[in-house]
Amino acid sequence: MFLSEYKFIDTPSLLIDYDLMFNNVRFMQNKVDEYGVKLRPHTKTHRMPELANIQVQEGAFGITVAKVGEAEVMAENGIMDIFIANEIIGISKLERIRELNRKIKIRLGVDSEYGVDQLEEVFKNEEKAIEVLIEIEVGEERSGVITDEQLINLVNHIKKKKKVHLKGVFSHEGHSYNVDNVDECKKVTLEAQKRTLDAAKIVRNLGVEIDTISIGATPSLMHAHILEGITEIRPGTYILMDVGQSNAIKDFSRCAATILTTVISIPTETRVVLDAGAKALTAQKRVKGICSTPGNGAINGMTNVHLSGVFDEHGLINDKDFRKKVKIGDKIEIIPNHICPTCNLYEKAYLVSKGEVIKEIPILCRGKSY
Repeated sequence: MFLSEYKFIDTPSLLIDYDLMFNNVRFMQNKVDEYGVKLRPHTKTHRMPELANIQVQEGAFGITVAKVGEAEVMAENGIMDIFIANEIIGISKLERIRELNRKIKIRLGVDSEYGVDQLEEVFKNEEKAIEVLIEIEVGEERSGVITDEQLINLVNHIKKKKKVHLKGVFSHEGHSYNVDNVDECKKVTLEAQKRTLDAAKIVRNLGVEIDTISIGATPSLMHAHILEGITEIRPGTYILMDVGQSNAIKDFSRCAATILTTVISIPTETRVVLDAGAKALTAQKRVKGICSTPGNGAINGMTNVHLSGVFDEHGLINDKDFRKKVKIGDKIEIIPNHICPTCNLYEKAYLVSKGEVIKEIPILCRGKSY
């Protein structure tokens, strides 16, 4: 049934189905257990320490974040092993990492001599060195070292430092989102893993003993196997899923997060207007690949019906058959196209199960993008 059973919750609101979420947590944990690697989930997806602690309790040995602000909040809430899978530039930010490094185990990514030099300057008087992983660019065309020469030069540069210790390499096969089919996704993912493993071999041949070879992206890890030598994976979206990730696996039954919204207007025979627009769902779309997202979100329970557009505070559905099924005041749930930025729009999420609210969870890392 597409009409929501959570009629007593005001709208728009972020709902998380506990049972679906927990099954997703166990699915990925079972996969890493099968392959004998470690799970370090990327918590930028949900930005909720409470969910991060559930992931750790179920077997994850630490978490991944993207920003220093996220790391600070997660540490304040009991997460003691954090990897910032990003290049952090700026003395003030690195001084905050220095404070975290005195309290917990924290590592971060580097891909430049400039970044390494800043770290050495900030940590020069510290008893405890900062540990880093070099990012390897494997096809996404974003950050990371690209050539073997760049990698060798950066490794040799780090070897000269006293307070920056190289502990591994990492990559993100985000370009797997844009391929045309599952077979191509598997191919791209395995090529990315091989490139990362080759980079690790280069580092070791330069005399550096590293302990981490890290990869990660949800669509690829839902499909591809994990090559021997990989030590950890960093998927994020798998815990909640969204339209893009569901299209990639051709299964919407794993979608744990939805936006509860109210029908506020039915002005024509085809148009339905909701109280959830871009400020509740974002306006993000993926226009190509296995994660492509037609429209601006899918109707939970009728995933063949999509939002046709969003204004700041309004969502539009232009579908004659759907319009006949609803009336003003009805509440429905929208599966967001991309759950990561959507979570960041809310102060709290309702953790729900079988028609009841289990608890309200504050999104404590909301806005912590600095």
